[in-house]
Amino acid sequence: MADINKLPVHVGIIMDGNGRWARLRGKERSEGHRQGAEVFREICTYAADLGIKYVTFYAFSTENWKRPQLEVSAIMNIFRTFLREAEERQQENEERGLRFRFIGDMSKIPGDIAERVKALEERTSDKTRTTVNLAVNYGGRAEIVKSVRRIAGMVKNGEIEPSDVDEKTIEEGLYTAGQPDADLIIRPSGEQRLSNFLLWQSAYAEFWYSDVLWPDFTKSDFDKALYAYSKRSRRFGAV
Repeated sequence: MADINKLPVHVGIIMDGNGRWARLRGKERSEGHRQGAEVFREICTYAADLGIKYVTFYAFSTENWKRPQLEVSAIMNIFRTFLREAEERQQENEERGLRFRFIGDMSKIPGDIAERVKALEERTSDKTRTTVNLAVNYGGRAEIVKSVRRIAGMVKNGEIEPSDVDEKTIEEGLYTAGQPDADLIIRPSGEQRLSNFLLWQSAYAEFWYSDVLWPDFTKSDFDKALYAYSKRSRRFGAV
């Protein structure tokens, strides 16, 4: 196990490989997403038990709408199941101190899901042990555009001058405003790219890749990522 004093504060996880996992087993892609959701629950609670303060899971990107409608519908139903189970596990989640937040453009998400998302966020807003961010209809570029538009409006209204704009101004308009940048980005499935995930927040993140497909990802794999992180030397541009 990694040195507890060197655990990352904020971990980002790209949950990748669900479709390939299903194809290798001759199953529908939706079955891979369902199995991936089970792994999400396990890693989510494990990270909280370890004391990691922020965990951001990449659940559904702005580009994922391009997938077949049947697959998109199956993913939306998985979100419905998660939200229903979160209500049923309310006491357990409260005891763990879990705060749930959804980051992304929720305006395009089905109304019934958006309503339950809002209820879950409100119900857990006072929890402080671990914040779980679920990136849904999320894109890193779109997030930065959203912040820039906010700033443009402030300049137009005379609230600030262009010269007042700095990194903090941009960060205040991000979905993760008030949260620390990502320390560690984990991507299973053999791919080695960000795929439009936390582009601003991962400027100095450490990266850990694995060939394990997300539905096969275990707490042991998570431990390996944390151990690798604990051995990294983070200089943030210094010597």
